[in-house]
Amino acid sequence: MLHSSSRRPLLPLLLVLLLAQLPALAQQKRLTMEDAFLNRSLQPENVRQLSWIPASQNEYSYLRTSGGQDELMQSNIAGNLRVVITLAELGQALQAAGAPAVKAAAFPVVTWANPQSLLVTRANKVYRIDAATKQASAVFGYDAAAENVEMDPTKTRVAYTKAQNLYLSAAGRENEAVTTETNPGIVNGQAAHRSEFGITKGTFWSPSGGKLAYYRMDQTMVTDYPLVDVSTTPAQAKPFKYPMAGDKSHEVTVGVYDLASRKTVFLQTGEPKEQYLTNISWSPDEKSIYIAVLNRGQSHLKLNQYDAGSGAFVKTLFEEKSDKDFVEPLHELKFVPGHPDQFLWRSQRDGYEHIYLYSTSGKLLRQLTKGPWQVTDVLGFADNNREVVFQSTEASPLERQVYAMKLSGGKLRRLSQEKGTHTATLSPGGTLLFDVFSNITTPRMAGIIGLDGKLKQQLLNAENPLTGYALGETKLVTIKAADGTTDLYGRLTTPPNFDPAKKYPTVVYLYGGPHVQLVTDSWLGGGNLWMQLMAQKGYVVFTVDSRGSGNRGSAFERATFRQLGTVEMADQLKGVDYLKSLPYVDQARMGIHGWSFGGFMTTTMMTRSPGTFKVGVGGGPVIDWRMYEIMYTERYMDTPQENPEGYQKANLLNYVDKLQGKLLLIHGTVDDVVVWQHSLDYLKTAVDKGVQLDYFVYPGHPHNVSGKDRVHLYNKITQYFDDKL
Repeated sequence: MLHSSSRRPLLPLLLVLLLAQLPALAQQKRLTMEDAFLNRSLQPENVRQLSWIPASQNEYSYLRTSGGQDELMQSNIAGNLRVVITLAELGQALQAAGAPAVKAAAFPVVTWANPQSLLVTRANKVYRIDAATKQASAVFGYDAAAENVEMDPTKTRVAYTKAQNLYLSAAGRENEAVTTETNPGIVNGQAAHRSEFGITKGTFWSPSGGKLAYYRMDQTMVTDYPLVDVSTTPAQAKPFKYPMAGDKSHEVTVGVYDLASRKTVFLQTGEPKEQYLTNISWSPDEKSIYIAVLNRGQSHLKLNQYDAGSGAFVKTLFEEKSDKDFVEPLHELKFVPGHPDQFLWRSQRDGYEHIYLYSTSGKLLRQLTKGPWQVTDVLGFADNNREVVFQSTEASPLERQVYAMKLSGGKLRRLSQEKGTHTATLSPGGTLLFDVFSNITTPRMAGIIGLDGKLKQQLLNAENPLTGYALGETKLVTIKAADGTTDLYGRLTTPPNFDPAKKYPTVVYLYGGPHVQLVTDSWLGGGNLWMQLMAQKGYVVFTVDSRGSGNRGSAFERATFRQLGTVEMADQLKGVDYLKSLPYVDQARMGIHGWSFGGFMTTTMMTRSPGTFKVGVGGGPVIDWRMYEIMYTERYMDTPQENPEGYQKANLLNYVDKLQGKLLLIHGTVDDVVVWQHSLDYLKTAVDKGVQLDYFVYPGHPHNVSGKDRVHLYNKITQYFDDKL
């Protein structure tokens, strides 16, 4: 009995000990790969469908959940709040108008047509919802196979493409053919020039929606490249047009369709036919169209004006030239409201992306912004159109802050306050801004600020969605580039329960190519949850933005001109030197991973600096720039005929036999960006030279492996590091 009774206190004692450990256990939750890529609850909360209401001074709308149901709210900075429509009411209204049922907890995307009504698209039909009566009515429909759908500025019609042709739909004019091209090699209304030069679409509505400009892209002279669809038996060939560096390019013209006359004129953009027509912009009076015309060599730009009625060339407003690298127009003109003879133009002509004020005569009125920093977005006009509001890197290349400047010139006014990365949207009246920001320790905050920079209303202060998870520490670091003077910014994540006396395997994640910046003062330093998962597994994870990457000005981004891979490699090796200076990094267990340009750089590092990394995983890698598309490659490398040495030095087939360590290459079988032949040629060369490497393909996936298969992809990558590192 004594023995038995002496044991009785142990049960409550164990419970006490267990309960005492629960907070510690709760802090040790581990991420799964599904968490890293599919669990949206682990992303910081955002204000859903936040939108300014048109023609209002300070009215806005957003979605909230109340009593388990989504509802669209309308508010203003005075705090007046009302329910516009609930999900149940919207569903009932749409069903009454003949629309398919709305799913529970899936509020459709709504657009304000005007302050009184909303538009919702359901099953290729546009419905108008009266905000007062909550009644819906069908406005017009369009073809179920429609792609590239774009609504006009008046919200009364859409343009869309189907196969190689362009159509429009409006009330009483549904599915009207703008083009009737029978040759599939001639494409209308789609993004031209492989979506380079800031091109994101192929249709351009006039301000009143009465005319529609569009790209006509003749690809008949471009070589067919074979893709194979293995989803059927037997497999089917699906060739597409892919213009490779140094080869024949497509020829583009711009048509203008008049909805009243139902007639098209083509702008007389002239010769040579192999040129780039970019940054298409309508004049406010709809009489003119402006196009930045760039030569194939990308060294000479002309901003041309054309008559939208006749298509005739009117004049060249100005030219930009470069005899040392390239000119890269990326943004359309922004006309000053109330001053149809003035517009803003963005250019890197002085070495950094800045704003220039021009008259339509072609006269430069003044350079508005200046300094060793980049304008990253122009948000609009304020102070009765006497100021321009924009985002820039003026505070730091790691940050994005919001500023205003008088069109008459003067000093910058900073509007956003908190250190970090801000994105903003200007109100219709130009008096207020939605300001959403994060930094390395702040998941997300959203508010409304005035043009005085003061917070008018707090909308969101998101909680840390990763509370309770065992996370490593992420910090931003600065190192010197291989030139010894240029600052490079890096992100370093160490494992949870970090012990500086231990030695940790390390994975470098990189990209290194143009227009991409991986390291920012934003949530998690711009990193993702896979990096945190790797830290949980005991890895140090490091990224550095080498020269050649984005948002640092011309000298930084163009240091790689005609020699892709070389300068980037030298800078990445400086990152390796930094890692080796850390006593807790195991120099014998370093791995590297990247995708696309990052796949090219991974393979470059494994073979042009053999032995630096024990393990590499390169996804969708460019291997031979001769096989990459004209527009991108010739900008940074010139043609293979003009720069044979540069192409030869960058061609990774020349270094296969230098491989040390383990390399896994991954490719999607229907990649139409970096075609499959890149890595297949690499495999063939490895076989020819007796070099062993590992390989995995994703059948049916294009350039990026997305959806649920992304979990499979990163399990594959992670397992490779676990096994080999």
